[in-house]
Amino acid sequence: MNKKPMRKALGRGLEALLPQASKQQLETSNEDSVKKVLINLIKPSRVQPRKNFDAEELSELAQSIKVHGLAQPIMVSFDAISNSYELIAGERRLRASKLAGLDKIEVVVRTPTSDKDRLALGLIENIQRANLNGIETALAYKKLMEQFEVPQGSLSELMGKSKSAVSNTLRLLDLPENIQKAIKFEQISEGHGRALLMVRDPHQRDKLFKLALEQHLSVRKVEAIASELADGKTLDEVIGKKKKPAKLKPIKSADIEALEKRLERAFGTKVEIKTRKDQKSGRIVVHFYNLEDFDNIVKSLKK
Repeated sequence: MNKKPMRKALGRGLEALLPQASKQQLETSNEDSVKKVLINLIKPSRVQPRKNFDAEELSELAQSIKVHGLAQPIMVSFDAISNSYELIAGERRLRASKLAGLDKIEVVVRTPTSDKDRLALGLIENIQRANLNGIETALAYKKLMEQFEVPQGSLSELMGKSKSAVSNTLRLLDLPENIQKAIKFEQISEGHGRALLMVRDPHQRDKLFKLALEQHLSVRKVEAIASELADGKTLDEVIGKKKKPAKLKPIKSADIEALEKRLERAFGTKVEIKTRKDQKSGRIVVHFYNLEDFDNIVKSLKK
């Protein structure tokens, strides 16, 4: 198991979090610690940050494991007293392996000296693998801040993410519980949640949230409505205005639409190509919704 990409992404954050003795123990674990163990000897993690597992996704992963095997070992610690293992990270892979009917599973053995070390390893591994939803990630950040006294400013270096990305994720915890639950169970996305945070009026925000659920509104649609609500309008006013007949937009050619899609994939955000009537001139509009989006666009242009 190659540890270099993770250590590079985490910078000096892991060294700041883990006690020196524990860090040395973890660093002595190498490729030779990958081994196969009986699945029934692995106990659940006491500090598992992930709480929700999609049954359909688990089934699909189980089928993939049956055909191709496990792509990456799970992370465990060994308890010599009970002669068993405790999961540190990889519960989704463990559950899917059980569904696939495996008796044994590949593991990487680590030696955390405390629940804090265990929590740090589990959180970092899950976050780096992007296996957590927005709320779970935010709660993981909060645990690192509270239990390890990691300043919010240091989390970006620890996680290999921009300061604005960490701040935006943490702000999801300012949402009411019903909206947080919707993000947890993937009824809406983290992007929807960030857009709803723009609406300061709790009543209007809740109305927009319910409308987004009922009509399956896109993130961009919710952002557009939330922007108007943030200016003091009510949802009824905004929706009423949207119902007015709009001018017909010129139909774009298939080539222009295909080019827009290619540019959107390249920049990771919305791109519009607007041509004049002669179809020989026009402009390209690249949208950004926060500073992180802007930075990513600039980096793409520099390549």
